[in-house]
Amino acid sequence: MSTIKDVAALAGVSFTTVSHVLNETRPVSAEARRRVLAAVEEIGYLPSAVARSLRKSETRIIGVLVPNVQNPFFAELVCGVEETCRLAGYSVFLCNSDNDPKRQQQYMRTLLEKRIDGLLLSSAGDDEALAQIFQMARVPSVTVDRLVPGARADRVSVNNREGAAAAVRHLLELGHRAIGCISGPVEFEVAQERIAGWRETLQAAGIEPQAHWLVHSDFSSHGGYEAGKRLLETAPELSAVFASNDLMALGLMRAAAEAARPVPASLSVVGFDDIELSAYAYPSLTTVGCSIKELGREAGRALLARIEQPQASLREVLMKPQLVRRESTAAPAAKTLPAKPAKAGKSA
Repeated sequence: MSTIKDVAALAGVSFTTVSHVLNETRPVSAEARRRVLAAVEEIGYLPSAVARSLRKSETRIIGVLVPNVQNPFFAELVCGVEETCRLAGYSVFLCNSDNDPKRQQQYMRTLLEKRIDGLLLSSAGDDEALAQIFQMARVPSVTVDRLVPGARADRVSVNNREGAAAAVRHLLELGHRAIGCISGPVEFEVAQERIAGWRETLQAAGIEPQAHWLVHSDFSSHGGYEAGKRLLETAPELSAVFASNDLMALGLMRAAAEAARPVPASLSVVGFDDIELSAYAYPSLTTVGCSIKELGREAGRALLARIEQPQASLREVLMKPQLVRRESTAAPAAKTLPAKPAKAGKSA
């Protein structure tokens, strides 16, 4: 591998002159600069990123830690983050915790050992140790979508309660009254907010959601499939279901087909997130969400701002979701079974 001394010898200058040209630390004559850059190109010299980071106390690396890169939501999110950071001159170091809090902690330590300039995190779940690592690290940080209790970090997320409410209002306007919900893990704030939006909107319409109308799952398509089978078996009176993300909605649609409840003729389905895949399912999925790439871009911009002004007040960016109406929702069929009457102490 070529060294800075090789460049200096070929250019006919001192290695300190080469350093000044490459790091722009001192004015150098135009001729010396031309010879140095020509030598760098001729021998393919690559400056040491480690040495540069030690000199400048920066690495120009952003750490991104997400819970599941197989989930299209996070894949699209990272694309938006990477785009914004790359344009600002930063590289992105991506880690996948695979929804494992222990692995999440290990990757956090690895990223901090790399002396990253900033951290963007979507948490794998409620993890007290993670907040402690945050406090010790004191690295400019932004959390996306999922809250990390106790962490000093900016947050960029979607208004989950409002999005869930928009989904349920759409179903109510179509004439549905028995509307179920497939939720994410109960310990996630995101899941809690979407359940609240579902429940409050039904109650505002004079409908008391029944306990067996709500099933918890894990934000995966397989989880939505299994939850959908349980829900359709225990609550056959449902004419519509709000799934707390698009992957679970797609799994539910498969379960509905197997249960002879075709979508939307017998069962209307609404998801959340508006992943790109939702437009190409059959039938295409009605959902709520905002541009996931734009969510990533906004998170990247928030992190760059935090790096520039580490002492600024913490801020939260709450993006407004919109209903995207497609083919998976329709007015309830006349043959749909009526909702069971509410019983005292049995509401969700």
